[in-house]
Amino acid sequence: MSEPLNEQPFLAHLLELRDRLLRMVLAVLVLLLILFPFGNDIFTLLSQPVADALPEGSSMIATKVLSPFLTPLKLAFVAALFLAMPYLLYQLWGFIAPGLYQHERRLAFPMLASSIVLFYLGAAFAYFVVLPLLFPFLVGVVPDNVEVAPDIADFLDVAIKLFFAFGLAFEVPIATILLVVTGMTTPDVLAQKRPYIIVGAFVIGMLLTPPDIISQTLLAVPIWILFEAGVLLSRLFLRRKAERGEQVSAAAPGAAAAAAGSTAGAAAETVYEGEYEDVDEDDYRELSEEEMEAELDRLEAEDEDDEQGGERQSETPADVDAEAQAQDQAEAGEAPASDESYEVPTSFVPDAVDNKLEWIMTLRDEGRLEEARTLLYEVLVEGNETQVKVAKNILAQLDS
Repeated sequence: MSEPLNEQPFLAHLLELRDRLLRMVLAVLVLLLILFPFGNDIFTLLSQPVADALPEGSSMIATKVLSPFLTPLKLAFVAALFLAMPYLLYQLWGFIAPGLYQHERRLAFPMLASSIVLFYLGAAFAYFVVLPLLFPFLVGVVPDNVEVAPDIADFLDVAIKLFFAFGLAFEVPIATILLVVTGMTTPDVLAQKRPYIIVGAFVIGMLLTPPDIISQTLLAVPIWILFEAGVLLSRLFLRRKAERGEQVSAAAPGAAAAAAGSTAGAAAETVYEGEYEDVDEDDYRELSEEEMEAELDRLEAEDEDDEQGGERQSETPADVDAEAQAQDQAEAGEAPASDESYEVPTSFVPDAVDNKLEWIMTLRDEGRLEEARTLLYEVLVEGNETQVKVAKNILAQLDS
């Protein structure tokens, strides 16, 4: 169950963001200072696929005056970013996590961890597969009277571009699952768009890689395969979600809704400090269906008494008699006696928020949890203090 979250002022969020950004910058700088003395060794390791592909007696060259210094420095900085990526994303997660519900955290954290792993796998694929295939191909198509001597700065730019291109391309399964989970599309719709995805993969490969067919194909094919993997995983996710909803509905038809609706009285000690504050698990006491119905009837009666009391104080006896007569005529299907338009008194207008709460319980019984959750968010914004407490308890039950 998610812990209660205290709403912070805007300035506090800015200060926290500043602190986390400073930590991120400091982490990158520390790694840069550590790696810079080994910049030449890192470059030698990175350029090994090129050195193996060059003809015997050939080597890489530096055509600019500052290249021998700036190239290792740039490589050390990129390596520092690569190594610090988990910590950078951890700081980002620490900033946004307090604003998420528990069910959102359960989904977001695995996605974040998987995205880090997939990014590193993409970079490793570029180093161990793409570079050893790309440079022998490029050297092999050089005319006989041309000597191959790649510039170290140009090679580093190409290598970094490939690493980031393949790292981002390996995020396709995460993007596919997020599109399905957020309801923007379905696995069936994505499967129907497969021909367009394949063409788009080759277009992306053309734009993100050097202008050669080898690197373009080596990027497009993994994108397509990872897209198919994302569609398969999204199907499994939806199937598991549906099975879990059926199990909840079959295990407790009506009891879960009764327990959720009856916790308003048990949570009376909880102080409402924001729209999305949760409640303690220890405050819950499961009531019977009869007790739950009696509690809901009491809440509705109190709301009606409060509204009627406010109206009756401002009405004269004649207005009360006229209103009662008009109500009797309306219930009997007769038109009002006067020519004036008849307006239904406020006390007889159903409470829309209470209706939403009743419908939420029906959705809970039927296992339609996402629809119930959407309505709960509306009640948290529109409802009074009692209704908000009921909604928070139901939402906490869904998250538990």
